[in-house]
Amino acid sequence: MPAKRIIPCLDVKQGRVVKGVQFKELRDLGHPAELARRYDAEGADELVFLDITASLENRGTREAWVREVAHELSIPFTVGGGVSSVADARSLLRAGADKVGVNTAASLRPALVTELADAFGRQCVVAAVDVKRDANLGWRVYLKGGTEPTDRSAMDWLWELNELGAGEILLTSMDRDGTGDGFDVQLLEKASQLPIPLIASGGAGLEIHFLEALEHGADAVLAATLFHEGILPIPRLKAYLAQNDISVRI
Repeated sequence: MPAKRIIPCLDVKQGRVVKGVQFKELRDLGHPAELARRYDAEGADELVFLDITASLENRGTREAWVREVAHELSIPFTVGGGVSSVADARSLLRAGADKVGVNTAASLRPALVTELADAFGRQCVVAAVDVKRDANLGWRVYLKGGTEPTDRSAMDWLWELNELGAGEILLTSMDRDGTGDGFDVQLLEKASQLPIPLIASGGAGLEIHFLEALEHGADAVLAATLFHEGILPIPRLKAYLAQNDISVRI
């Protein structure tokens, strides 16, 4: 069985890493390149960089930011935010990304996922999906940095993304984001039925939360504040998971 992955996430706004609660009340947590350097040294398995206002501002991710972060890394690097065409993705890959993340643009034009998979291989395409619990849909998909609700059921959209050619799903529970209350394991159990890898996001607060997410079907776990503020160093988390019979890269 492949080793489970630990992935820090850099949510970037105006060139700075930020984090809030449920996508609101953002706080400045540092410079992207400095954090990237630290995570590379600490043994993170991958790094995700999300330009969180690119879709809202109707622009692509700024390549200079990506290039600066990529220069610090020897681990796989996913970049998302404002990717709406093969040309956008190619620019980010040339700037140093290993994979590209798509969210809003893919929802508005699903053929984009297939175009990216055809151009670069589906292993390069990470579909980011932001969801909230919903009485009618189970979980509802949100776009544009979590500001715009859709009529899509999360589960229907996840299966469609798989069929379109996504190579991996980055699934964020907006209800849990930044709360420290733990990942939405019911959501993960349902999403893990997909045949492609699943990255769990939203809610990490304690070591056991990562363990629970991995035991409920996630292939990788993503967090931000815990790592950025040094509350839970990645080596300590990996040691804890290994002690609980989870395969990780030490």
